[in-house]
Formats: sequence, C-alpha cells, structure tokens
Amino acid sequence: MQQSDVLIIGSGAAGLTVALRLPQSLKVHIISKNISNDGSTYFAQGGVSAVMNNEDDFQAHIEDTLKAGDGLCHRDVVSDIIHKGPEAIKWLIKLGVQFSTLKNDEYHLTKEGGHSFRRVIHAADRTGKAIHDVMIEQAESRNNIHFFTHSNVVDLIINKDNDGDKICCGAYILDKKSGEIKRFLARKVVLATGGASKVYLYSSNPDGSTGDGIAMAWRAGCRVANMEFMQFHPTCLYHPQAKSFLLSEALRGEGAKLTLPDGTRFMDQYHPLKELAPRDIVARAIDDQMKRYGLDYVMLDISHRKAEFITEHFPNIYQKCLNFGYDLTRQAIPVVPAAHYTCGGVLTNIHAQTDLPNLYAVGEVACTGLHGANRMASNSLLECLAVGFFAAQNISETTAETPLTKNIPKWDETRVTQSNEEIMIAHNWDELRKLMWNYVGIVRSNKRLAQASQRIAILQKEVQEYYSHYKINSDLLELRNLTQIAQMIIKSAERRTESRGLHYSIDYPYKSEQATDTLLTPAKFTYQTAVNFYE
Repeated sequence: MQQSDVLIIGSGAAGLTVALRLPQSLKVHIISKNISNDGSTYFAQGGVSAVMNNEDDFQAHIEDTLKAGDGLCHRDVVSDIIHKGPEAIKWLIKLGVQFSTLKNDEYHLTKEGGHSFRRVIHAADRTGKAIHDVMIEQAESRNNIHFFTHSNVVDLIINKDNDGDKICCGAYILDKKSGEIKRFLARKVVLATGGASKVYLYSSNPDGSTGDGIAMAWRAGCRVANMEFMQFHPTCLYHPQAKSFLLSEALRGEGAKLTLPDGTRFMDQYHPLKELAPRDIVARAIDDQMKRYGLDYVMLDISHRKAEFITEHFPNIYQKCLNFGYDLTRQAIPVVPAAHYTCGGVLTNIHAQTDLPNLYAVGEVACTGLHGANRMASNSLLECLAVGFFAAQNISETTAETPLTKNIPKWDETRVTQSNEEIMIAHNWDELRKLMWNYVGIVRSNKRLAQASQRIAILQKEVQEYYSHYKINSDLLELRNLTQIAQMIIKSAERRTESRGLHYSIDYPYKSEQATDTLLTPAKFTYQTAVNFYE
C-alpha cells in the first residue's frame, strides 16, 4: 500500500503543472499508464495561446474563444484562464522551456484557426515535447515527487468522512508488469488522464487516450458535461503506416491550402476565413468534399512557401512526412480528419474541484467551461497550465485539514474464475471504434444514434461479463472505460436537438436560440457539495 498527500493520475502537462505548483512539503505520487511521455502533451505540435505582444489584448483572446465555443463557453472561466496565460508562459520559460524566437530574440508567435492575432507561442512544431521534457526533468529532481510508471487505474477508492458523506481517498491501481492491483491512498486525488478520442477508429491521439478518468469519475458518482462535443482535427496524414499522424493547424496558419486531388481549393465555399476557419467547420468541409466526390482524402499544400521556412518551422512534420514518402517543400500531401480532442468531461469549477470531495480533474479530462462547443486551437495547453495552477493553489490551502483515510481493504480477486479471452476483447474493441466512427462521427442523425445506442448497450453487457469473471488487464480496463464513454457521447448527442459547434445533426441542422450545456448525472448522484458549473 502506498500513501501520499496528493495522488495525481496522469503525467501530462496538466498533472505535472499541479505537481510542480504544489509546495515541496507535500508528498506527491504521479501515476503514468506507460512511460511518462506517452500522453497527448508530448505529441502536441502547435503551441500555447497567450497574449504576448502589444498588438493583442486579453479581450480579443476572450472574444475569439467565446466565438469558437459557439455560445457555450462560460465567460468568467474563459477570462480567468486567459488572464493567467502570460504568467504561465513566464513560468515555463523560468523552468527552462525554450520557445522559438526571431532573429531579434523576440518570441515567434504563430496564428491558428479562430485567433484574430498571432498569439501562439511554440517550440518549432514540437511544443508539447519541449514543455513535457522540461516538466519531467523538474519533477524528477524534486524529492517530494515520485513516479509510478506502467500503472493503470482500476477505480477510485470512495470512503465516508466523519459526517457520513462520501469522499475520494485514493485509487486501486494495476501494476502492469506484475499484474498486482495495489492500493494508493491520498488526501487529495487529481485526475489528469487526458481525453477519450480512442473511442473512434481514427484518432490523432496516443493509444492511452481511452477516457479512463471520465469513466472512473462517472462510476464514482460525478457528473459529466458536454460529451457530444468531440473535436475532429481536420488534417491528419493519410497513410496506412502513419497511424493518423497529426499535421499541425500551424501549417494552415502559415499559409497551407486545402485542395481536392486535382488542386482545386474548396474552403471558400464554407467560411470567409477559408483554411483558418474553426476546426469543426474545416473538418465538416473536408468530410463533405470526401463524401460528395467519393474521395479517401483531400490534399494539404504548403509547397508554395520557401523550403527553408518549412524545414525551420516544421522540422518534425517535414521529417515525418519524408519518412512516408512525401516532401512538404515540393508537393501537396493527403490528409483526412481524425478524432482529436474531448471538449466535454468531468464537471469541475475553475479550481478543478469535482462533485466528489477531495477529487480534482485537470486538463482534457475535465469540463471547466473554457471550450464550450468547440475548442479554439492551442487553448488546451493554456487550460492545463492555468487550471493546474488554480488546482494546486486550492489543494495547498486545504490538504492539511484533510485526514488520510486508512483501513481500506485490498482488491478482491476471489471473483476471478477464468483467464482473459483476448480475442473476444480485441474484437469488441475494434467493433466499438468502428461503430462510433460510422454512426457517431462528424455528421450525426437520430437513426444512427439510436442504432449505436442499442449496440453499445449490448457491448456493455458483454464487457461487464468479462470484468466480472476474467483477470483484469489494461485492455479490459480500457475497453470497459471506452464503452462507458461511448454511451455518454451518444446520450449527450441524443439530448442536443440542434447543431452547434462540434455537434452536427442532419435532423436538427439549425442552432437553437438558447445555448445550454448537456449535463449527465449518475443515478447514484447524492453529493451535497456538488460544484456549481456556473461559478
């Protein structure tokens, strides 16, 4: 059994920000599903949005975010996070992150979809890696922070306080190497597990983006919000071996054009900003062109820019494409949309507090109200940094008064009656992701959602049967979580009788006059200290 003051589940920018912002007097455990750099942060290409020059201002950033969120962003949350941006960037620079600069040593700022000014600070096209490497180095140098890699969380541990109210006090965690399920107890627990894009067949995310934190918080009784808003990145490399390699929006920010295979541009038919329109519009436009002409892909072309500019600003993308036989400096490359970002998630306030006392959620796993119906480019890392700070601040102020729960029973494995049916689990996993792609993808309908709902219900019964009798492993845990995530997405989509932001339905093609969040409440929801989504 392991004990700490703070247990952080996830080792990306959100979780690491919390860890590094906490006082070093607190003992911190960080759980990583595989190695510490296998999360979405490490692979993030674009950058961090923040007001960094005199031409830009906070109000412009706020208005751009509200516009991209299509009426569902919470203005107070947006304002708090955006005002924290410059200080967060200075903190990263102080930690040692080296962002790209111009010849005069000023930081190079790029412009991405939805932004009215250049405000995306970056480290070439490997911003996530630059941030993550420095954060990991800093965390590993601190005696109060301890990493546990190759560990997968089974479920949160729920107990009752002296007043009989439910509280979170830790988690049961699978040691993937030994197969043992261990108890990790803590005064505070932080979910920083990332998103759920692997519920879809094509995703730009790493394999670990299986919605674990959202699903386990739901099982613990927390509400979730706006799960219908799954962002599809418009441009991922189309190649059988590329595994949906993401091609940063910064390419379009620097002039890349979208065309049909014959070279015809089409984005002017869909939005006045053309290639710099919000991602949902660009993704639907590509989807529409592919279906209209029976295409497997469209083309992205930045070859009109100087070769030196491309290789300097996009070295990783250039080399990756070259490895697959495409030269960015000489030719257009084939692209398709892929599931990219989960805008909904565990309901929290600006301090990252969930409905369950002592449980926090930070980053893509959470729904703070920043993104609304559509995330604006590069606001995600900003949210990790800002809300991570707010969470650490709250944890620092309240941990001393939170007792450490003891006498938690060991995980009960007496129910295990058989070994895993790996083939059946793999088949269900494959069926789930194809089902979600075909029926609950970029464009939706009532009929498709109803059919998906029926099949997901059957899949959930099958998975529960495995979970009840088979020895637990990571594949089974992730499949269990993904079926619950799929159900949440479908249920949320069915409740939204309009088209807004990332959710587009052919049965409800128009936007409602009133913008409302979609809240899902577990049947066993009884907590008296539920967060106010509008605080």
